[in-house]
Amino acid sequence: MNMKQHGEWIIEADITSMQTAMESGSLSSEDLVKVYLERIRQYDPRIHSILEMNPEAIEIAQALDRERKVKGSRSKLHGIPILLKDNIDTHDNMHTSAGSIALADSHAVEDSYVASRLRAAGAVLLGKTNMTE
Repeated sequence: MNMKQHGEWIIEADITSMQTAMESGSLSSEDLVKVYLERIRQYDPRIHSILEMNPEAIEIAQALDRERKVKGSRSKLHGIPILLKDNIDTHDNMHTSAGSIALADSHAVEDSYVASRLRAAGAVLLGKTNMTE
């Protein structure tokens, strides 16, 4: 499948079909991240639902693809891009502002329980969704 076909397929895809495609080698986590990034670039400027993207998402996906080849999948979330609400702490290059201008430059000192469990399962934390203040 090429990127255009991935973009059309992703509209109806669920996690099970994404995992099946990654296990067969017809899709990688890197491909999946790039498809979602393109869809966000294409559609989100109209709706402003994404506050911030993880600048390391592609590198994380590449590392998870390498891990899948060597060790296999960690879980059903291995390599799956996930967006988190901006009130969930992530200890990375993303902010945690909960939609507040007062917290616009706030960085978490550690992952929240949710973020740490998602990372342990192999999810790619793709970005943070917008919230009202």
